[in-house]
Amino acid sequence: MISTVRELLKEKGNHVWSIEPDASAYEALTIMAEKNIGALLVMHKGEIVGVFSERDYARNSIQEDRNNLIVPVGDFMTRNVLYVSPESTMEECMALMTGKHVRHLPVIDNNRLLGLISIGDVVKRIISAQKIVISELEKYVPKK
Repeated sequence: MISTVRELLKEKGNHVWSIEPDASAYEALTIMAEKNIGALLVMHKGEIVGVFSERDYARNSIQEDRNNLIVPVGDFMTRNVLYVSPESTMEECMALMTGKHVRHLPVIDNNRLLGLISIGDVVKRIISAQKIVISELEKYVPKK
C-alpha cells in the first residue's frame, strides 16, 4: 500500500502558517504556540525564503548576545528549504527527513505551494498503513 503526500494532504488539510523574514522571533514563537505547530514557512512576496522552527530558535539563539525575542526570524531560519511533490511517497519523505535532519517539508507542485508536512504527519501515516497491512495479514493466519 503506497501512500502519497497528496493523500496525506487530503486527510490533514493544506493550511500553511507563514511569517515574513523581518518579523520578530517573538511573533513567530507566539503564532507557533497559538497554533500548536513546530514551524512556520518564511515567505517574502509570495515566495518561500526559509523555514523557522523551534529547533532553529533553540539552536541559533544560544549563539546570539542580544535580546533574541526581538531578532528577526530571517536571522534564525533555515534558508536551504527542501521540499517534496504531491506524488512523493511517505517512504521517500521519511528518507529525506531523516537523511537531511529536517522535520518539515513544504509540498510544491508546478511552483505552487500546496501544503506543509511534518515528520509527525509522515510517521502517523506510515504506522497507520502498517496496521492495515498487519490486519490484512492476520486474516491469513490460522486461528488456534
